[in-house]
Amino acid sequence: MKFISPTEGKMNIKNTYNSILSFIKDKPEQKYKLIIGTDSHPGFRESVFVTAIVIYRVGHGGRYFYHKKNVKMKSGFKKRIYHEVSRSLKVASKITDYISLEDSALGLEDIEIHIDVGENGPSSEIIKEVVGMVVGSGYDALIKPDSYAASNVADKYTK
Repeated sequence: MKFISPTEGKMNIKNTYNSILSFIKDKPEQKYKLIIGTDSHPGFRESVFVTAIVIYRVGHGGRYFYHKKNVKMKSGFKKRIYHEVSRSLKVASKITDYISLEDSALGLEDIEIHIDVGENGPSSEIIKEVVGMVVGSGYDALIKPDSYAASNVADKYTK
């Protein structure tokens, strides 16, 4: 899985993690949030899925990385949202594996998964299910309007 950093270019998941780690180690006294979110854009034969990883230095900005993939999917709205969440969880699991190998505390608060659903519109019907997927996997779940990693960062690259 390749990620793109607007500042560093293309990199694999391990190099993405190392870049996040370097960003944290640059100012280790700060607090950090690791945020992952996926958005998609349906097409006739394929849907475009973009997963964003955001490392946020609380109160002091951050960096992001994104992975874009076309998936042959001629399915409904709900299935696409479930696929978004599962893609975010897959990336979160890989990053969590790398974090668990670190000897020192990284100053990371809980990992957040941002889900592109909200109280308004058709996505409101599946909020409980997708939030349950995330919380059941051990991560914090945020929905619109607070899910900026999915709703803003990932969305920027879906078209």
